Amino acid sequence: MIRSSTTIPIPRTVPVLPLHDKVLLPGVVTRLLIARRDSFPLFENILRTYSNKELGKCIIGVFPVRAPADRSSSASERATQASERGDTRSGKDGDESNSTPTSKESVIPGPSPASQVVRLGGTLDPSEIHSIGCAARLVRLERSAGGFSVVLEVLVRIRLDKITSQSPFFEAKVTPLYDQAVDKSDQELQDQIVTLRSISREFVSLLQTLKLPAPVLTQVQKFLDNVMVAPGQVVDLLMSTIEGTIEEKFMILNTVDIKDRISKAVELLTRQIHVLKISQKVHDSVEGKLNKKQREFYLREQLDAIKEELGEKDAPEDDEMTTIENRLTAANLPLEVQKAADRELKRLKKMQPTSSEYSVIRNYLDWLADLPWTKFSEDVLDVDRARKQLNDDHHGLGKVKRRILEYLAVTKLQQMKGSVKGPILCLVGPPGVGKTSLGRSIATAMGRKFHRIALGGVWDESEIRGHRRTYVGALPGVIIQGLKKCEVNNPIFLLDEIDKVGSRGHHGDPSAAFLEVLDPEQNSTFTDHYLNVPFDLSKILFIATANSVDTIPAPLLDRMELITIPGYTYAEKLAIATNHLLPKQIRVHGLEKDDVQVAQEALLKVATGYTRESGVRQLEREIGSLVRAKAVEYAEVQESKLSAVEVHVIKYQPLVTMADVEEILGQEKFVNEVTERLAVPGVVTGMAYNGVGGGIMFIEVSQMPGKGNLQLTGSLGDVIKESAQIALSWVKSHGYEIGLTNSPSQNVMEKADVHIHMPGGATPKDGPSAGIAMVCALVSMFSNKTVPSTTAMTGEFTLRGLVMPVGGIKEKVIAAHRAGVRKIIMPLRNQKDVTSDVPDNVRDDIEFYYASTIWEVLREAFEGRAPVRADTASACIDSRL
Repeated sequence: MIRSSTTIPIPRTVPVLPLHDKVLLPGVVTRLLIARRDSFPLFENILRTYSNKELGKCIIGVFPVRAPADRSSSASERATQASERGDTRSGKDGDESNSTPTSKESVIPGPSPASQVVRLGGTLDPSEIHSIGCAARLVRLERSAGGFSVVLEVLVRIRLDKITSQSPFFEAKVTPLYDQAVDKSDQELQDQIVTLRSISREFVSLLQTLKLPAPVLTQVQKFLDNVMVAPGQVVDLLMSTIEGTIEEKFMILNTVDIKDRISKAVELLTRQIHVLKISQKVHDSVEGKLNKKQREFYLREQLDAIKEELGEKDAPEDDEMTTIENRLTAANLPLEVQKAADRELKRLKKMQPTSSEYSVIRNYLDWLADLPWTKFSEDVLDVDRARKQLNDDHHGLGKVKRRILEYLAVTKLQQMKGSVKGPILCLVGPPGVGKTSLGRSIATAMGRKFHRIALGGVWDESEIRGHRRTYVGALPGVIIQGLKKCEVNNPIFLLDEIDKVGSRGHHGDPSAAFLEVLDPEQNSTFTDHYLNVPFDLSKILFIATANSVDTIPAPLLDRMELITIPGYTYAEKLAIATNHLLPKQIRVHGLEKDDVQVAQEALLKVATGYTRESGVRQLEREIGSLVRAKAVEYAEVQESKLSAVEVHVIKYQPLVTMADVEEILGQEKFVNEVTERLAVPGVVTGMAYNGVGGGIMFIEVSQMPGKGNLQLTGSLGDVIKESAQIALSWVKSHGYEIGLTNSPSQNVMEKADVHIHMPGGATPKDGPSAGIAMVCALVSMFSNKTVPSTTAMTGEFTLRGLVMPVGGIKEKVIAAHRAGVRKIIMPLRNQKDVTSDVPDNVRDDIEFYYASTIWEVLREAFEGRAPVRADTASACIDSRL
């Protein structure tokens, strides 16, 4: 409530009421709930001193308390929230402040703040009390639950001169700060008042659109008519009405000068007017939409009534409920699912279409009706046709093709005896070897529908098992969504990048959700959270792809049949480029088969000199560059033929030669890492394997004067560091037998430090397979003998000198062959891996030597040049034992 200022004498000394998180301005009538214990003595004293009739004579000082800097933001928010809960004092409380105003006292109800709770708190520091406040007259004082309820009429600004007492309540000497009379000769002030009047009337007109009570608006308008006489009162009234932060209220309270106060008030009013206009625009838009919906509903009801009178009401089969029932019947639902559908359909019939639950149940029934509960596609069980399809689409990949043909053969033999559960295959291999495209070829060969599910970056278990229908926008998981798209219950699902699925988090464990999906013994009753009924997934052929099995949890890995797809050899890449990549790029670039031809040696040069990968993706990009270059030449020749001007026409040459490759692609990006190196003492070529294929790595050893310390660099893991320690220990213990020392008791590192480094420090390296290579590198450095640069080796060994088998043989051998290695030393127990996995053309180009002891490795690595003493035969025998 707002009251006009009256001339009431202000005592020189007044009791002080500190007010937290609230700023009062002159002219405001407000109700406060006092809950601070340190303010209780003040109102206890007032009740003892004044009767109810004399209460209006009591004048107190209301001073805001400045919040500390670290709480200013929260205090500002609380003030804004308090102002939004405005107490209009419309007469519900029966306060005397709401009585009809007399002629001497004009009362203007308005959106003043709500009842302010002065909260419980500790002892107040007098220095926190603001220096400017307001004198207020008590209108009503009552006891309430937990404190007092007081109604105050704020009269005028006052300045706190001195606190005279702090107990039992604050008292202070104050000075009233009355507004100065308006000087009509001050043209600047008169201009400001005119601007204030214009802004105020615009603000009141906007308040009218909010449909405030007519008496309120009338009294506000009358009060604003006095703006030329009392502009300060008008500013305080408007600033108490609008929404503002506590800092802005402090600013208005502190501004005693009329000109400054009007200037700041105009700025805040302009902002409030802008906010009200936006709010009104949003309100009108929402109201218009509601009116449109109500009108449409009314017209539809009228239309139904007219149709019923004319006998043109829709046939029963066109009714929505009948349509849903027919769809559910046609879906041939299982018994348990049919019960759930009937239950939900019965609920749907009792609901109004405008209900929010109606759309949820309707969507659920649509999903049940759309899923292929009994629909399936007929398999093409022609083994010869499937073999031809797989061979046409992919070169090599014998293991995968053989496993698919086995599945087809078993399905064909048992078709009359019952269904065959689909296997869970996992194709593991480096990027670009054709894992994803192989899944599509399998679907084509079997005549099944194909659906790919990208699992990279899936962190939410609900994406696999679906969301429960209690959530807004809930949907089934990707498995059920894929079945709806395929429209059959026996498609081929490609679970792409299953090794990139996220681990356990606050959204669940998506990899654990696959334990049921990929288990042939459990997935026949897979239950999606959205459907909440079982669905049979056993007829689906799941094919997963991964670059590495290291990140796949062991229980999930156990449910899949792993098929490793290694990198391609140069011969395989040449065949793939000739039969698949080149024709595809020619077709993509709008050319015919005879328009571009690439010589075999040119393709081989692209594969060896411009790519260094296990797959063929980069090879396809480079071939695309060659085709684009020929496409430009072809287009220029065609344009010259169509030109009206006779010019010398250059004959188009479709063949791409070795010279053209370097001209189009530039200098070779990769050189042969092995054959280009010279043999250096202390440097040995090792063989590595990672998640994207194999490779070679160089082990460099050097010595320097020191005290026998070992230094390891090259981003090495714990296992490979242990291999280096074992290698050095073995060399030191057998220094005399190797010929590195003159006596068995002499230490080969007595006055030297050894540094072992593996180039490529940014790439982490780990594993035990570099053991024998480190021994050879140490012996080479100490004996100053070289190991041929075209000799590579891999294998783990023990302190007794036994050479142990390692993994990744095929990938390592293919990578070594790609790098130009001509001789490989490896453990004897890995001979079966070379025989069964390594392609014939690679075995023909490389000489393999299989060793069971480290002595045999040294003999072959140094080609008999290692200074091994003659009496080491017994050592060899001991190591064999």
